[in-house]
Amino acid sequence: MNTESKALRGHAVVIGGSVAGLLAARALSTSFEHVTVLERDVFPAHTVPRRGVPQGRQVHALLTRGAVGLDGLFPGFIDAMTAAGIPSGDGQADFTWFLDGHRMAKAESGLRGFGVSRPWIEAMIRDRVRELPNVFLSEGTQVDGLLVEGDRAIGVRTRRAEGAEESLPADLVVDAAGRGSRARTWLRELGYPAPEQTVVTTNVVYVTRHYKQEPGLLDGELGTTVVPYPGQPRAGVVIRQEADVVAVLLAGLLGEEPPTDDAGMLAFATGLDGQDAAEVLRSGTPVDDAVKMRYPESTLNHFDRLDRHLGGFLVVGDALCSFNPIYGQGMTVAVMEAELLESLLEDGDRKDLAPRYFEAAAALLVEPWSLAIGGDLRFPEVEGERGPQDEEVNAYLGSFRAAAAIDPVLGAAFLKVANMMAPVSSLFGPDLMERTQRALDA
Repeated sequence: MNTESKALRGHAVVIGGSVAGLLAARALSTSFEHVTVLERDVFPAHTVPRRGVPQGRQVHALLTRGAVGLDGLFPGFIDAMTAAGIPSGDGQADFTWFLDGHRMAKAESGLRGFGVSRPWIEAMIRDRVRELPNVFLSEGTQVDGLLVEGDRAIGVRTRRAEGAEESLPADLVVDAAGRGSRARTWLRELGYPAPEQTVVTTNVVYVTRHYKQEPGLLDGELGTTVVPYPGQPRAGVVIRQEADVVAVLLAGLLGEEPPTDDAGMLAFATGLDGQDAAEVLRSGTPVDDAVKMRYPESTLNHFDRLDRHLGGFLVVGDALCSFNPIYGQGMTVAVMEAELLESLLEDGDRKDLAPRYFEAAAALLVEPWSLAIGGDLRFPEVEGERGPQDEEVNAYLGSFRAAAAIDPVLGAAFLKVANMMAPVSSLFGPDLMERTQRALDA
């Protein structure tokens, strides 16, 4: 990061100190003289889950695009993960994938995956943001509303844990409060339109438990993922993580609910296509209790469609768009939004920042949103708008997944898309379509 080439000016406030908020602060630090992150929670002294991030106890995925982006925002981040003992490996050669019941063929894909937990990666990002000289993290601070003058946000109203209230002026306010964001309510109260929403309901329920890393578990691999598909609305992930543990996640959609007792979890896992999860549950030594979480729906807020914006107010992360967590896109999208925010401020032009940002963010979200929603809408029980070509597209992708069990090139192409290193459209190239047909004809 080089801030010497331009003058820093103004004060930016970020609401929320989780991953999206911390990354937004990093992006703003190259343009603003001061950046304040307001977090209502208290950050833990160690890499343990915290109250304000209940999903932190569940298995997370850092996609390749996210790792590359973090290494750009914080040079040396990937090496630091390795030095911290975070397991990593090739996403195809060292990881087992089951797509529609088919086991993907093994090969070197060049896509590096990391078995890092949410508390660890959040702590690593937080430590680096704390090192930025112009960023201040304020814990135990609740934001109760926006300060507005004319057609701009000029700060926030805050309340400390002990009850003290104050007004904090700002030249820019960024809402990174996650799914609990009050942005839509605040806008309505101020006389501004609230954005339309696209909602896709899948009623995902997921359960995670951690086990000691012992000889024989996973046979030296990084992990296994079983992806849900029509007729099998169950999913499972087993992955090595830091501190010599193996994490097991069981998930169900559309009424399938994993239990949290030993016998129930084992019975649920035994019904999956792959048996790695069942083997860990059967023979592993647990180090904590199973934790359950519900995620009813994915939501996309269309701020870009508003005909009137509140100046000086932006929204990032899950407050802007929240995805079905099974696809593991959230942290990577937060990285990409931070990159976008930094690039829009590079030339120092803050005029019409809100409409420019929301328009660009909407374009950025097209790919990850369509990837996640495309997977959800494969299930006929999921309500949502389907296009006239969806049946043909899904038929081809079904053949593609089956063929990836035979041709490893197809598996690598799938993982590039899943890791957001290539667009979904790349799967429809003539070469891959020919390879799909050849594999099925063999």
